[in-house]
Amino acid sequence: MSSAVLFFTLVLLMCLLVATVVVMPWLYPAKSNRDNKLLAVNVATFKQRLAELQIDKDTGEISTEHYQQQKLELQRQLLQAEQSEQPARPVRLANRIFILSWIPLLTFLAYFLLADRTPVLQLWQAQDRVGNVADDLLTGKIDVPPTWATQDSIGLISAMQTNVYRHAYDANRWMRLSELFLSLEAIESAMQAMARAYRLEPDNDDIAMTYAQISFLANGARPTADARRIIENFLQKDANHEGAMMLMIMSETREGNHAQALGWIDKLSDSIRNKSGDHSQALDSLQKLHDDITQRQQKATQALKVTVSVNTSLLPLIKESDDLFVSVQEVAGGPPYAVKKLPVTGINNGIIEVELTDDEAMLPDRQLSMGRGGNAKLSVKARISASGNANSQSGDLTSNPVILNKDSQSVNIEINQQVP
Repeated sequence: MSSAVLFFTLVLLMCLLVATVVVMPWLYPAKSNRDNKLLAVNVATFKQRLAELQIDKDTGEISTEHYQQQKLELQRQLLQAEQSEQPARPVRLANRIFILSWIPLLTFLAYFLLADRTPVLQLWQAQDRVGNVADDLLTGKIDVPPTWATQDSIGLISAMQTNVYRHAYDANRWMRLSELFLSLEAIESAMQAMARAYRLEPDNDDIAMTYAQISFLANGARPTADARRIIENFLQKDANHEGAMMLMIMSETREGNHAQALGWIDKLSDSIRNKSGDHSQALDSLQKLHDDITQRQQKATQALKVTVSVNTSLLPLIKESDDLFVSVQEVAGGPPYAVKKLPVTGINNGIIEVELTDDEAMLPDRQLSMGRGGNAKLSVKARISASGNANSQSGDLTSNPVILNKDSQSVNIEINQQVP
């Protein structure tokens, strides 16, 4: 039985139950009045007695006060007898059926008319169609879904998410859901699913390492506090843990600690060499990484650090969609030796630090190191553009050029004016 049919069947049964409770007083059969003849005799007797009281009063046999008391009592008994003799008419069967049918009908109308239930129905259909496939994927019974199941990829993903929430304490299901999000390049969702798996089983090495790796991806290849702690725990248990060392290489490289990154590469290379078998391909990859980081280290020593500040009076003019341009060029003019374009969202409290290297050169034969090594006089400029155009336009916020000394590794510049 499908989820939708089961749901609506249960709803119908509940509505009928509620409807029965509501009209239960009506469902009792009306009590037959078996004493109608006796009641009719009593009513006639009460009326005759009232007439006799009136005669007794007229003849003076009873006082007026006694007459009034007896009359009120007889009238009360007469009224009660007449009500018993003529009870209220019982409700007909058709009315009962009408009430029983309208309560479920109104319930269904309210359910469908108050909100759009299409997503719910689609989810139920997906669960009925690919629910078993989703469960097999999450439990590791299969690694690849059947072709027919991939035709409704959204339904399969929804069924997997629903399955995971039904088994909320199964860390392996959360980890496989995270892998699904990674394949879809949904890094944030993968991170959340993996964090849940790690909280459930923090001592599971596979889950812990996967969580650390995804944390790196989600945080721009920088380790979070949890990831750093996980890596340190792995290295304490096993100083030659290759996965942990690789993450340390990525972390130190991203943070600009090139010497430490090179040290981890050497240590990882030694660990691989000590293992049996042919690992020449892995060692070649590490050597290429070593050369790349060495080159970055050399460029970092030649890098120019520019601290850009924005005058407080101009801060209200900046929009989130604006771009920041920082460039180095000759005072006499010509193409820049280096130019970097950044979103203004990186400006914090009116200040941002920008690093310029040969990687920011516009032309291969016109790099920053060439300009600084020659006799040309260089200047640094900063500009905030609303259009994102490399050329200055009216309304842009700009700075005055700052002359760059040959041996300077850093320079401060302020954006303090608007282009008319």
